[in-house]
Amino acid sequence: MADLFDTYLHAVNDALEQYLTAPYDPHRVLDAMHYSASAGGKRIRPILTLEFARLCGGEWEKALPFACGVEMVQTYSLIHDDLPCMDDDDLRRGKPSCHVQFDEGTALLAGDGLLTMAFEALSDAELPPERIVQAVKTLSRSIGVDGMIGGQEMDLQNEEKRDLPLSVIRRTNEKKTAALLTASCLLGVIAAGGTGEQMDAARQYGLYLGLAFQVVDDILDVTSTEAALGKPIGSDAENEKSTYVSALGLAEAGRYAEDYTSRALDALGIFADAEPLKALTEKLLRRSS
Repeated sequence: MADLFDTYLHAVNDALEQYLTAPYDPHRVLDAMHYSASAGGKRIRPILTLEFARLCGGEWEKALPFACGVEMVQTYSLIHDDLPCMDDDDLRRGKPSCHVQFDEGTALLAGDGLLTMAFEALSDAELPPERIVQAVKTLSRSIGVDGMIGGQEMDLQNEEKRDLPLSVIRRTNEKKTAALLTASCLLGVIAAGGTGEQMDAARQYGLYLGLAFQVVDDILDVTSTEAALGKPIGSDAENEKSTYVSALGLAEAGRYAEDYTSRALDALGIFADAEPLKALTEKLLRRSS
């Protein structure tokens, strides 16, 4: 598993570096985009894109532009999340947030620049045009008002509401976190020209992985440290936000994370040679950052 995913990681990092050091006129916004995109991180989403391309019989290298687009979207979302008008966090991945390192206006534009460049990256893929169109539609829908942006709005509305029903918390997480993770998986299937059955399995996997991922995030916000996470902790409690932890307690929230992970693993049953991805899925359940 390690060698395969390390190969993906290096390929994504190299490709992102090329996009973000292209011969544009040097300017502060591009510097801010590069700063945030190169700040580290697990690169889970682009790795999923490449791995699903491989699982579906495609050449994962041809999915690299899709993978870069997914990571650009993820980085843009984190830049905007940290802004004073959103979560107002000064630390991200152990470094000053983009708006702290630069300024609020530059950070806003850096996020916009990454979001725009993501679709430029998708269009660079050397794949049949219909697959590129399908990828653009899949990614844009997953991050729009019925996806990630809608989830972020729900998350803001959930502040100072400590008694929300679990159904609302889950729906928020489906949009806020699971939507982009699901799109990451689907883009790999699309790049490979996968079947409808493979698309359905990737969609199920992404949903339950995303739910488990967010529950673990909520748990770490209570149990971890700023040094370990590379970002502030305790923000959910400070904002009086409803989470699986606030609704269920740590132990029961942990059981939900295990159940969602089990469902994600079940969805991989149709794929041959899915053991590396299964191992990564279980590792994410046990992560400490």
